[in-house]
Amino acid sequence: MLFQRIRDLREDADMKQREMAKILHCSQQVYSDYELGTRNLPVDILIRLAQFHHTTTDYLLGLTDKRERPK
Repeated sequence: MLFQRIRDLREDADMKQREMAKILHCSQQVYSDYELGTRNLPVDILIRLAQFHHTTTDYLLGLTDKRERPK
């Protein structure tokens, strides 16, 4: 679920993998591996993705279906 959600959020933001990789300070290939689930997603990247997309790590991990971060 994590991999699908980070891809969906990136696509909803109309961003390319290359752009997201630049924000996360990694290569496009590394970011692609995160989306494909072929590389473990480090906790710091998980947190940065949640912050960037204004959501929670629980949403990214599939622990909740609430997409918006509580105010």
